[in-house]
Amino acid sequence: MGFVGTIVVFFLGILLIVMIHEFGHYLPARRFGFRVLEYFVGFGPKLWSFHRGEIEYGVKAIPAGGYVKIAGMNPLIDDVPPGDEDRAYYAKPVWQRAVVIACGPLSHFVVAALLFAILFYAVGEPDPAAPWQLSSVATQIGEDPSPAAAAGLLPGDVLVRIGDVETPSSEEITALFSGSVDRPIDVTIERGDETLELEVTPTRVDEGDQVFGRIGVTVSPTNRVSPGVVAALVQGVDEVRALTVQSFQQIGRIFGPQGIVRTGALLFTDEPRAQTDSVSVVGIGQTVGTLGEQGAWADVLFTFAYVVLFIGIINLIPLPPLDGGHLAVLLIERVRGRPVDMRKLIPVSVSVLAFLVLFTLANVTLDVTKPVPGP
Repeated sequence: MGFVGTIVVFFLGILLIVMIHEFGHYLPARRFGFRVLEYFVGFGPKLWSFHRGEIEYGVKAIPAGGYVKIAGMNPLIDDVPPGDEDRAYYAKPVWQRAVVIACGPLSHFVVAALLFAILFYAVGEPDPAAPWQLSSVATQIGEDPSPAAAAGLLPGDVLVRIGDVETPSSEEITALFSGSVDRPIDVTIERGDETLELEVTPTRVDEGDQVFGRIGVTVSPTNRVSPGVVAALVQGVDEVRALTVQSFQQIGRIFGPQGIVRTGALLFTDEPRAQTDSVSVVGIGQTVGTLGEQGAWADVLFTFAYVVLFIGIINLIPLPPLDGGHLAVLLIERVRGRPVDMRKLIPVSVSVLAFLVLFTLANVTLDVTKPVPGP
């Protein structure tokens, strides 16, 4: 499919996921009798629409998502049709409003689990008894030749031994190279019918407070075994659980003081990007385009599933205008026993949106001027 084609398909998939998110709001809203006014793909000028019953469906010019418009949800306008006051958002019980709000981001967890299950079932999982091989070897790390290339390692080399560890797992491979900063380590490989012994000296990499060694390779299993359907579903759910925990940790790091300072330093100094730095849609596009060009479709699907999950997690941050912010407001309303004046929260919503826009623009700039380095 190529670099550009993969990016186009990837982001069309994300647009579809956004519409599934909105359908997550739409379905319970209809079920509970909320007055739904519109269900649109895109934003901006209207390109095409039609009415079915009391709802307008259509497409708008900017394909950057979509929305479901529920009467009474916007505190700045009175869009409740006469006679439908009891069907307005604010007129419904708190628990019904909470379900309508929560089903949007929760749909991401369901879709991500299904995507991971499909991936595990179709591609299989690494055979624990089989060795790992090098799937790529970088020529450089930063401005210097990569230790892997300098040692003569090539894609397709099978890792038989690293140091004293026979047939190391992927976790052991990472740990062995990471823990051998600037110290040579023996590597035994199989290349075709030959067995070669090489010496590799991982280069030092500083990322924040962390120091570890890298040699500039990615690895893949030489053999996979396919689980059954039920086992694949269980693994898909477990992958969502593990990545959710990891994502919340990343969100705290990226959007916290350390992440903001890091972004500023990258923008205004010569500090190089690291693989752990945040990226924008541009950086994601670069990654999936490269993976598609290499034919690494399993990695493309994994990246897609993770992005789907991450969007859902971001939406659960308890700040308006995110879905998590609406859920937080409903919790406050439930505890206080009276409605929250949403007009008073408009400055908070504007501040959150402004921060997200500025942070996104900063990362787009960095992805163009300082792309995140390869492995």
